[in-house]
Amino acid sequence: MSGDQLTAAIRDGVPLVVLSPHLDDAVLSCGALLAHARSRVPVSVVTVFTEAGPAPYTLSARRCLRLAGVRNAEELYATRRAEDREVLEGMGIVRRHLGLPEGLFRRKPGRPPDGSRRVSGLLPELAHVYPTYRVHLVSGRISRHDSGVLMSVTAALEELLPPGPRLLLAPLAVGGHVDHLLVRTAAELSRLGFGYYSDFPYNQQYSLDDAFSRRNALVTATWRSGIEGKAALIQGYRSQAPLLFPDGRIPLAPEVYLLPRRPAPVAGAAATSARGGVRWP
Repeated sequence: MSGDQLTAAIRDGVPLVVLSPHLDDAVLSCGALLAHARSRVPVSVVTVFTEAGPAPYTLSARRCLRLAGVRNAEELYATRRAEDREVLEGMGIVRRHLGLPEGLFRRKPGRPPDGSRRVSGLLPELAHVYPTYRVHLVSGRISRHDSGVLMSVTAALEELLPPGPRLLLAPLAVGGHVDHLLVRTAAELSRLGFGYYSDFPYNQQYSLDDAFSRRNALVTATWRSGIEGKAALIQGYRSQAPLLFPDGRIPLAPEVYLLPRRPAPVAGAAATSARGGVRWP
């Protein structure tokens, strides 16, 4: 399917709302669509995980900070919020930051942030929901310690987005990053009629979740208009673009969306896995 369904919604004046797990995901995956829609309909981006957390950091978090060239996570996230504000306001897009901590810095409920428990201070991994990047954060499984986060995000969507004519887009969680999966699951549970976008650049390496598409009766739409101008938008996220595209080349890949074929009830799952089924480890 082409982007006709998207074009028709924008032509009819339907407001566009994109959920972004992190402070760059909406532009990475939907930048060309956002650029097309911004002068035609009201457009807003709601970003969920926009904060870090205090030290002590896990080994994976320290490596992330080192790659970004900073030692302090709060400094990094202040920079990232400023980049997001600059890019989206430059496009004339309304932005909303929900202020939840990103998965790499998220602590288990009840664990003190100051390392006052000696073991947690010496081994911060014990206090974090996702102690490692590769084994935990991109595992495609939501931890049981994140049940409160899932409830908070779902409630926030229902409060921010009362029923009405809107084109709502959430991530498909291609690649299995837990923060993307949390946002996708919250969108599904909200029963607000979301469509979904394929997460770029992760979709250049990983495939879509066919089971999720079938469960929600989704059909594929491909958006190509304006792709040539998208790289400049992505480069506005100066702290992240070199990490995502170390050779400096941003592929001009069409944007892929999965849209509802018809309104359908949400399956009675609690939290889904990007690799299939309900998983509460």
